[in-house]
Amino acid sequence: MTMTTLTRKITGGVDTHLDVHVAAALDEKGGLLGVESFATTLVGYRKLLRWLQSFGVVELVGIEGTGSYGAGLTRHLHDAQVKVVEVDRPNRQARRRTGKSDPADAIEAARAALSGRAQGAGKTRDGKVEAIRALVVAKRSSRSTKIKTADLQAGAGLPF
Repeated sequence: MTMTTLTRKITGGVDTHLDVHVAAALDEKGGLLGVESFATTLVGYRKLLRWLQSFGVVELVGIEGTGSYGAGLTRHLHDAQVKVVEVDRPNRQARRRTGKSDPADAIEAARAALSGRAQGAGKTRDGKVEAIRALVVAKRSSRSTKIKTADLQAGAGLPF
């Protein structure tokens, strides 16, 4: 008699916040395996990934806000060769009826990724677009500093 072991395929979902990310893990059929909170630090990102991997092979993670609060986690998962998709915020009308819940939002992010509703590539914050963004930020900062310096000189009666 031959026995085969099948590796469970895991889809994760993450509701991102400034200090804490809430993650959910689903099996390949959409069954909920668990929900857990993790710090938004490198150590927290590592714990989140290990937690997802404790259920099986992580195939995909849907993250809400890959370009903002989820940017660090997105980079960490990309570095670990985990596919990440951008998940839109939950429908506001539906949230009003059921109330705001971080675990429910994390589960919904995982379900959106698993079902294919969330297909946008997670923002990596690198490449040409990020380089242009950095230049625009530097230009604005320079302009702001120039204006403040001119105001200080004018207020002190100094010539330009």
